Amino acid sequence: MAIDATMPGTIVSAPAAQSSSSSSTATTSTTPGIADNFQTFLTLLTTQLQNQNPLDPLDTNQFTQQLVQFAGVEQQLKSNSQLESLVKLQTTAQATQALNFVGATAVVDGSTTALTKSVAAWGINVPTSSTITVNIKNSAGQTVYSGDFKMAKGDHQSFVWDGKGSDGAQWPDGKYTISAVGKDADGKAVAVSTEIQGTVDSADLSQTPPMLSIGGQSFTVDQIRKVVLPAMLPTTSTGS
Repeated sequence: MAIDATMPGTIVSAPAAQSSSSSSTATTSTTPGIADNFQTFLTLLTTQLQNQNPLDPLDTNQFTQQLVQFAGVEQQLKSNSQLESLVKLQTTAQATQALNFVGATAVVDGSTTALTKSVAAWGINVPTSSTITVNIKNSAGQTVYSGDFKMAKGDHQSFVWDGKGSDGAQWPDGKYTISAVGKDADGKAVAVSTEIQGTVDSADLSQTPPMLSIGGQSFTVDQIRKVVLPAMLPTTSTGS
């Protein structure tokens, strides 16, 4: 009687006595399954060869195909393990990069920032010298300040608000949102974009990717457009 030489769909490791050290290794293995049954697979192939019917031997191409398929799966498992190591290295690199930003003055796209100790700062970008009208609203949507300013052409110009409303009243610390529209010397509208400018207070490494805290808001490292020295920024202040 010919013996079926095909490989079963699922390979189960034969029970074997294990020492405490081998048990520990098996427990900590991160690639269970086929990778742990490699020896069983080879034993199965050897048994097939030993017990095949001489009148109906195992086809050479089929035997080779089984070896190639299993070797391919083993290689893929090893590649996955290496990719996991690369991901861990990348995560560590991201954490290190995030820590380097703590204490720096960063610029990110946005319009809402925190008024802290009567100081709030934004970055304003204008493509040409313009007169801009600035409006600042509190978290309730109430306009607390409006003013017109002249700004030269340039990016990342610092606009600092001292927390005083249009009526001179001092507003409390909290989150405020800026909006701005501009006109050039010919009275034509120009595009005005705003950015959040502030010190990176902390880096939350428990998040993936790590989150940086700027003006009471969280941002990823790739959202930072620029890191600057405060003294290097052209400044427009409502207190001047």
